[in-house]
Amino acid sequence: MRWEDLTGDEFPEAVKQAESVCLLPLSCIERHGHHLPLGTDMFIGRELCRRAAQLEPAVIFPDFFFTQILEARHVPGVVGIEPELIIRLLENTCREIARNGLKKIVIVNTHGGNDHLIHYFAQIQLASRRDYVVYVPQPAYQAEESSTAAQWETAIDGHAGERETSMILAIRPELVRPGSLPADDEGMPLGRLKPLRDQDTDLGIWWYADHPTHYCGDGRPATAQKGEAWFTDRSRTLAKAIRTIKDDKEARRLQDEFFGKVG
Repeated sequence: MRWEDLTGDEFPEAVKQAESVCLLPLSCIERHGHHLPLGTDMFIGRELCRRAAQLEPAVIFPDFFFTQILEARHVPGVVGIEPELIIRLLENTCREIARNGLKKIVIVNTHGGNDHLIHYFAQIQLASRRDYVVYVPQPAYQAEESSTAAQWETAIDGHAGERETSMILAIRPELVRPGSLPADDEGMPLGRLKPLRDQDTDLGIWWYADHPTHYCGDGRPATAQKGEAWFTDRSRTLAKAIRTIKDDKEARRLQDEFFGKVG
């Protein structure tokens, strides 16, 4: 059930059917190599939530792409939002979702650059009392445990490579430009900060240092069949997480208990 497709009259019943669960798909608008659309993460998040909600009913919030992508501001088409505004907008969005009766908000992230953001956002839910709970399951990037892991042919893949190209081929093939796929090693890390990265030292410029053209991997082995298998596997995993969240009664109780002691 997509939020924007419902009428105001239908919305209360949708909340009941969803058992108060809302999926909040986080993505971004950024360059994906030479061959994939700027909205790649958005399309993937939208489709993943759609399929999961078919298996386990939930209300799906409209695409939320105002997230962290400062590392791509040097390339055309990117929408990079100020950090403080991202947090404020996400916080306000969650409050509005909850005000409409959906008290279990599930962040479904399909942009790797949001990994730190979503965990920080989950933690700062303890900054003030609230009548809803934010959940951050991570079924989208568990390829190592996935039943589809054996299908991937490339050893290095992280952005616009075999996986994401396969996903877009499965759902929006008309947006893929196969003729623009590089035939060289453009998608391989440049290693310009390798001594630091080898010591697990994190810094903001690391992605630009390795992948200034926003291409990581090799998209040439991608197929629609691989993308379809990925969506099938990941949507089932996400649906299981949604079911567990629906059954959860402890998180809200403990959250209220916590705030009662904080005062």
